[in-house]
Amino acid sequence: MNGGSIPRLVIAAPSSGAGKTTVATGLMAAFADAGLTVSPHKVGPDYIDPGYHSLATGRPGRNLDAYLCGPDRVAPLFLHGAAGADLALVEGVMGLFDGASGMRELSSTAQVAKLLRAPVVLVVDASSQSRSVAALVHGFASWDPEVRLAGVILNKVGSDRHEELLREAMDSSGVPVLGALRRDGRAGTPSRHLGLVPVAERRAEAVESVAELAARVRAGCDLEALLALARTVPELPDAPWDPAAELAPATGSEPAPVAGAAAPEKPLIAVAGGPAFTFSYAEHAELLAAAGAEVAPFDPLRDEQLPPGTRGLVIGGGFPEMYAPDLSANAPLRAAVAELAASGAPVSAECAGLLYLSRSIDGKPMCGVLPAEARMTDRLTLGYREAVALRDNALAAAGTRVRGHEFHRTALEPGAGTDPAWGLTHPERRVEGFVTGGVHASYLHVHWAAEPSLAGRLVTSAAQGAARA
Repeated sequence: MNGGSIPRLVIAAPSSGAGKTTVATGLMAAFADAGLTVSPHKVGPDYIDPGYHSLATGRPGRNLDAYLCGPDRVAPLFLHGAAGADLALVEGVMGLFDGASGMRELSSTAQVAKLLRAPVVLVVDASSQSRSVAALVHGFASWDPEVRLAGVILNKVGSDRHEELLREAMDSSGVPVLGALRRDGRAGTPSRHLGLVPVAERRAEAVESVAELAARVRAGCDLEALLALARTVPELPDAPWDPAAELAPATGSEPAPVAGAAAPEKPLIAVAGGPAFTFSYAEHAELLAAAGAEVAPFDPLRDEQLPPGTRGLVIGGGFPEMYAPDLSANAPLRAAVAELAASGAPVSAECAGLLYLSRSIDGKPMCGVLPAEARMTDRLTLGYREAVALRDNALAAAGTRVRGHEFHRTALEPGAGTDPAWGLTHPERRVEGFVTGGVHASYLHVHWAAEPSLAGRLVTSAAQGAARA
């Protein structure tokens, strides 16, 4: 099958809370259990849902965010992630037409569905309605003629009689009902202040939850009809995203300046993982490898030393505040991280990584790389940001412009160093984060596929350090 013709569906909803994650994850698991190779995707910047998607399918959960990466990269990133799959399922974000604040459809599920030329299946919370469901679906189906709303899955149905009334109402809508799921809390996924609890923190329970979701979907959805719908898609004309090509110079006539080929061996970049650091885009490791690095994961909760030969460090987001006592208790690793940072090696830290490099989290000692104290708060900081690098550093050249995302309930004092990591330009203007030596630490989550030079610059710095050593 041509890669651009990969069968695909977008699973959307009228609003948050309707059950998109429940249905999307259940469908992924049910189709995977049936022997299909399923490629999982998530609209927006969320890191947590893709963890459940990956558990359901055995493939990396990948994000499609038109704000962070640009609309032109959505289809190429999709094709890259879905290569070799029999079916691709894309879970939406918020309501179908909800996008970045004040930017109309940008980064909405509807925009991604149009960019992928994919039919939309709407998950409707039917718990407090009967005939009104048809009016709701009619409104969503007619709002944007370019969005192909091709089916509905009724969720939280109360009884056989309730389902009968809903199906009767939907008969006149012109949109087929492809499934009906009863109210059932047995397969719930627990949540806390930033959404669902990540898979890495509840692996055994998550496996059981995903299996139960698959069983519910098999019992309540017409899988054959859904698969047939997914196969009606046209071919996408785009070429798959290629990390090596992204790092190559525009002319293609010179060796990529970011690939550490001049080093005697590949520089080893350690990437933090485990339950405390679960927020990472799959493309980041792929870009690091394409730029010439050896990528080595480690778990700051368990490993007392960095991987042998570490020349650079990437610490992404997650929930260090939930594991502050355990992270603090691992004094040997904290000392190793501080020693690496003091050597001038490149260190990229986002959000949770920023907190881990601080002096303390809620009084619990951390790595002490940054002259700042972190604490939990009741205030949620959430939203897209535009930023610019104010000076050259190990991650970005001065003037590099990026789009990122903030998502946390912590505060750092001070919030920026003498040399800030970024100057935020929209929707507010302020400086943020820290640049010191080879360290670049910030609250801002950035998708490197939008700016591959970030990965290349990090690897180049690590390769130079390895050559000096």
